[in-house]
Amino acid sequence: MMEPAVAGQTVPRAFLRVGGATLAQHQLGLALALDCQRVICVARGSSPEMIAFQHKAEDAGLQFHIATGARPLAGLVTANDELVVIDEALFVDPVGVVPLFEGRTSAVLVQPVEGGLAAGFERIDINRASAGVMRIPGQLVESLQQLPEDCDVSSALTRIALQSGVAMREVPAALRTGINWRLIRDEADAHAVEIDWLRERFANGETAAPGRAVARYGVLTFGSSLLHAGNASNIMSLAVLTVLALAGGFAWFGLVVAAFLSLTAASLLVEACRFLRIAERHALGQLPPAIPRTDVLRWLVDTAFGLSLLAGIPRLGGESLISWLFPATMLMLLLAMIPRFVTGAVASLVADRATLGLALAFAAGFGQVEGLVEVLAVTLVVVGMVLPLRRKD
Repeated sequence: MMEPAVAGQTVPRAFLRVGGATLAQHQLGLALALDCQRVICVARGSSPEMIAFQHKAEDAGLQFHIATGARPLAGLVTANDELVVIDEALFVDPVGVVPLFEGRTSAVLVQPVEGGLAAGFERIDINRASAGVMRIPGQLVESLQQLPEDCDVSSALTRIALQSGVAMREVPAALRTGINWRLIRDEADAHAVEIDWLRERFANGETAAPGRAVARYGVLTFGSSLLHAGNASNIMSLAVLTVLALAGGFAWFGLVVAAFLSLTAASLLVEACRFLRIAERHALGQLPPAIPRTDVLRWLVDTAFGLSLLAGIPRLGGESLISWLFPATMLMLLLAMIPRFVTGAVASLVADRATLGLALAFAAGFGQVEGLVEVLAVTLVVVGMVLPLRRKD
């Protein structure tokens, strides 16, 4: 972590953000995937960003050290250690790297020189360039003691490893395509990779649900800027709660059309939040929680839909409370239940609250909320009866 992201500044490239996480955090995920026990950052010294990264590493159960150069690094590694060396600002998916080191064998990962040099990797010989990752015996690090203190540690260790007989292993071409194996050199590189990274994950998903398709388009268009700031899903969650509060206010004052349009917007924001949270968890190497945040937001949206339906269905004189509550309650229960039992495009469409919100807003404009609710409820019952059931594991 030596090279600055911007000329004249001290913050290194390692703290550029891709997908809501710094490059250092992405590399931490690689270290964990390779069963490392300690992390040693070759850096000029401590900083607020480095301290934050240290906390991330220690929270993951790793020991943390900073080495200011080649000789301090040599003092931290013993002959019995294995050392994984990751080049500065390398962005790579651990899923592709781990199989290349099966059996815990030592290897220097390489790639053809033409593409490697163009991507910013160092030439090794006439035909090969470095791929930015290697696993070597710890005893080789002792040779750093004989080199100048300000040498490029990664480059020096690559030469030492190859001269000591460590085998080269070429990274398959399929792993080097697109954004899967990149050096991030500045803010522009990070931004470009982030956009492609989002497209790769979300561009080819289901499009049967119009609301989900709109949310996906919004994430692909604007999500990079939010993720780059590092607080995308938090901002989106706050936006959902704000719009839900507006919808509740509209429903309270009898502005049912505005309430349903607000719930349409809230539904789109929930879907966008889901996409962004998936990206953030992947970047940080986190597993989904038992109850994802977006599930809680969906429950809140459904609750707001139910209350808005009641605001749009007048209670007739002498009508019992249960009779008044029944249509809205039955519709919301069916909307929650049907996707659990059927599959395919219909299930995706049934779960699309944005489409539901637009339909209800249109019906509310003509005072036909109750009629639409009854038609939708009957339709959902028929759907549940005639469509094939979801297979159980």
